[in-house]
Amino acid sequence: MSGSRSDPVETAPISVALLTGGSDKPYALGLSSALTAQRVRIDFVGSDELDCPEVHAIQNLRFLHLRGDQSEHAGVARKMSRILAYYCRLLHFVLTTKARILHILWNNRFELLDRTALMAFYRLAGKRIVLTAHNVNMAARDGRDTWINRLSLRIQYRLADHVFVHTERMKQELLSEFDVPERKASVIPFGINNTIPTSDITAAEAKRRFGLGPDERTLLFFGRIAPYKGLEYLVDAVALLARRGEQVRLLIGGKIERGNADYWTTIQQSIQAHGIGRLVVQRIQFIPDEDVEPYFKAADAVVIPYVSVFQSGVPFLAFSFGVPVIATDVGSLRDDITDDTGLLCRSMDPEDLAHTIARFFRSELHTDLARRDRIRRVAFEAHSWTTVAERTRAVYAALGTELGLAG
Repeated sequence: MSGSRSDPVETAPISVALLTGGSDKPYALGLSSALTAQRVRIDFVGSDELDCPEVHAIQNLRFLHLRGDQSEHAGVARKMSRILAYYCRLLHFVLTTKARILHILWNNRFELLDRTALMAFYRLAGKRIVLTAHNVNMAARDGRDTWINRLSLRIQYRLADHVFVHTERMKQELLSEFDVPERKASVIPFGINNTIPTSDITAAEAKRRFGLGPDERTLLFFGRIAPYKGLEYLVDAVALLARRGEQVRLLIGGKIERGNADYWTTIQQSIQAHGIGRLVVQRIQFIPDEDVEPYFKAADAVVIPYVSVFQSGVPFLAFSFGVPVIATDVGSLRDDITDDTGLLCRSMDPEDLAHTIARFFRSELHTDLARRDRIRRVAFEAHSWTTVAERTRAVYAALGTELGLAG
């Protein structure tokens, strides 16, 4: 007899507390919306940054404003008092919430505390812990790895019941570098960014907003500015192209990552030394969601010249606008960027990057505008939040079965 037969474990509602770390709105909202559609009830631990109409519109989600203000402009005493208050509220919440599964999207500012004492507290409170490791070892990526960092990561991965990563390479690093059992690790796609407001602004109008001509070939570097992102190599490549008569414009949009002001100073000095100041448009600031669209509409390609990374959200943001990506072949970028969505080049090699940029402007990725619709379609299919939620819910359900939970 066909029809309505269902598995009671798989279809029963599941209650989960989502610990967001108070940031990364695109990921937190995309995952939450997809999970609630899969019959997951969510206690969403948020902040001022995440307190928005979109999150309150998600059904079966209870927003908990525990993190509050995270403004960097507050004094030291104010920062200390508010983080202490947050941890007190968080501990009380963990002890009182009916959710038996905690899903950590990001740790808080005090990484060592979160990875060790806080994880131990969660376990003592009888919770199952799911952790999304967007970076297996961020300190190694940034060139500041230490034995204490690695020990604290090992403790967090050991205390977690399950760890999500975004690529097979990240999973292999998790298993080999931190001895995580394979049964405790799963690969899920990096969900496409679908929270950025869009409009009918044209590419020509977007370029005009940045002082660019409608036919000027424009490259975009977008996101936080830090040494591991290799912006200096992109500047060198633009200078090489200019000397060869292949003029392109470079639009840099993003905020300097904390502690990297000197790095940005060297970038500015390099721009001046190359004599390409007239070719570079700089918007060095935090860019709110409502201002993101013109950057990508103005771009012919997004360039990701990273030195070291496993996963980045920038390619998927570019793909959501149908913009091709030129990236260095590091980490898992090769898995995300195919012949249909962009080009790869060698890392820390301005000559090869310049050659790849020139090749891009001669390729169908640039000349065939219909490609943009295909890029958008392929990206949404490969990085669907529905797929992410289905795989995530399956892990929740397995942990719930171990706990003897029906919901």
